[in-house]
Amino acid sequence: MTRQVLLNDLNPQQKEAVLHTDGPLLVLAGAGSGKTKVITHRFAHLTTAQKVHPQSILSMTFTNKAADEMRGRIESLTGKSTKGLWIGTFHSLSARILRKEIEQLGYRKDFCIYDEDDSGNLVRSILKEFKIHEALYKGILSKISSLKASLVGPEELLANEDSYGFDEKFARVYVRYQDELKKNNALDFDDLIMLCVKLCEKHPAVLKKYQNEFSHLMIDEFQDTNTSQYRLARLFASKHKNICVVGDDDQSIYKFRGAEVKNIHSFKKDYSKSKVIRLEQNYRSTQNILNIAGSIIAQNPARMHKKLWTDRGEGEKIFYCTASNEVEEARYIAQTIKELYLMGKYSYKDIAILYRVNQQSRVMEEALRENNLPYRIYGGISFFHRKEVKDIISYLRVIANPDDSVSLKRIVNCPARQIGDATVVRVENEARKREESLYRTMKHIVKSSAYTTALKDKLSGFVCIMDELIAHEDIALPELLKLIFEKTGYLEWVGEERAGNVMELVNFTEGKDIRSFIDTASLYSGTDEVSDDSTVSLMTLHCAKGLEFPVVFIAGFEDGLVPHFHAINDKDELAEERRLFYVGITRAQDRLFLTAAKKRRLYTSVQEQQPSRFLSDIPEACYCLIQKRPRADVFTSNVVKVPSKLLNVSPFVTGSRVKHPKWGIGVVRDSYGETDDLKVTVNFPSVGMKRLSLKFANLEKI
Repeated sequence: MTRQVLLNDLNPQQKEAVLHTDGPLLVLAGAGSGKTKVITHRFAHLTTAQKVHPQSILSMTFTNKAADEMRGRIESLTGKSTKGLWIGTFHSLSARILRKEIEQLGYRKDFCIYDEDDSGNLVRSILKEFKIHEALYKGILSKISSLKASLVGPEELLANEDSYGFDEKFARVYVRYQDELKKNNALDFDDLIMLCVKLCEKHPAVLKKYQNEFSHLMIDEFQDTNTSQYRLARLFASKHKNICVVGDDDQSIYKFRGAEVKNIHSFKKDYSKSKVIRLEQNYRSTQNILNIAGSIIAQNPARMHKKLWTDRGEGEKIFYCTASNEVEEARYIAQTIKELYLMGKYSYKDIAILYRVNQQSRVMEEALRENNLPYRIYGGISFFHRKEVKDIISYLRVIANPDDSVSLKRIVNCPARQIGDATVVRVENEARKREESLYRTMKHIVKSSAYTTALKDKLSGFVCIMDELIAHEDIALPELLKLIFEKTGYLEWVGEERAGNVMELVNFTEGKDIRSFIDTASLYSGTDEVSDDSTVSLMTLHCAKGLEFPVVFIAGFEDGLVPHFHAINDKDELAEERRLFYVGITRAQDRLFLTAAKKRRLYTSVQEQQPSRFLSDIPEACYCLIQKRPRADVFTSNVVKVPSKLLNVSPFVTGSRVKHPKWGIGVVRDSYGETDDLKVTVNFPSVGMKRLSLKFANLEKI
């Protein structure tokens, strides 16, 4: 593709960002402003017009889905394969570097990567050993992750006790956790970045090697970087300083994962000669949706100003529906989806229901099932995390790394081999005495005369199977999987339905070696799976980041949910909740529905709900009110300023029967609008759905 053709479909700001190839660049890319386009066109421009070698560009993002899209677009623009290039997630690219260099940190190159489940199982086993309540494992794992994201390993924690709110029990668990990881030759997700930083800082020759290799860096979703990720990027960019970061501080929503919005705010200070370009033309949403989003986010302090605009036109007003409870709210959403579908303009895959907490999905699912609507919960359990799939991947992990005791514990009695918990605990105790992995200890027990025949008999069959599988590690991966099925009898044990998922693995492994496949599976998440099926998508607001839909419903638009109750008294947390709501709004392309309930069952009790405090930030002219089973006092509140028009009540309640002089009898499905122009949607058996203005329709209530 020629330089001119490459630049033709860019707007002036996008073109400026693509052509700025020397020195640091911050691209403030508003929602839907074409940031992926800028990154991929910039890559193509660097490698064609600027003659930069493709291998010299380090391009980092946060999800496998985003990385795949980036690779696909670059291949389309350049006409060349991206195989082997440095394009991927922070974690996958760090793993790639560590596969080459990690021996300098005392690990072997065949290390395995533990996902959240594996890490959780390891922490739980440590808590059990220390006689600490196992239910605490999630909180402990979260704290460990947070410390690692801030580059605080066990040594740093112990050396700076006062700085991190030192807790002796937690410190013991953290030290032991990291020791066990190393003994298993395993890394967790956060280790991938933290150890990469440590590698570069402690071994200048390694850092120099990659500084020379990477003449240009590009980082997508820069607002989501944490301390360790930003430090790694700065280390690699410190020689050439050709670093381009693309992001939007208004979409920083992962503080709970360690993301630091201050990274994007301090970029100009860290790179004093940096250029800042704002992308403000939105290609996704109507202007009315952007106006609402802008009015919400404008209330946040200390943000980098952007004003989004579009040439798509004003579009429809937003619908704001209030219901008596969460069941009525869900039914309204389901019925509206059904009507949108029957009108023929939207398919089910064009529609998403977003909510703040997973608990809200249950009643949504019930309403969708009642209406026979197909749906899919997005960001749930991924294919690679289904039990049966994870079991087989654990076999592969032990084959590739017999010292992986966490994976071995998963499969030792799977299928059942009469190796129960008591036997495993006995082997674990022996392994600690010998300072060996479980598998090495099992092999020792089987060969030694110092143990009972009963124990040796229990373990010998498993050891024999694993020895044979390990001996065949180098055969083609699909053949190795078939050998696992044959030797273990797993397919017969797991049953026909789950066996289908296991057999699907064979397709995934075609052409891959065992270690690259294990890494891919470990770094995969539910949010990386995108369904092409015609189903309504259900997901949390956090999961919606990076997606877009013609029609979006945001459910639970109430104080305590949007914003979440934990954030209401903390200005920083409230600002993050405002950004999260902004992200949800800007997923919508054509139509946006906000829904709320007066009463809602939350955490086992029914609570009175108040309208979201964000409601008062939305201009009244931007939305229409729909009230389900309204009451005159439904919005009485001393906390939130509620527009007076919300107290207007349509004379035609949803579900009431009406008569039209031309179309006969019908049923009211919705009522909405302003005092001087109330409207209703009526389903007439003779002609279908009709939207009518009460001023002109001459409807008679019957």
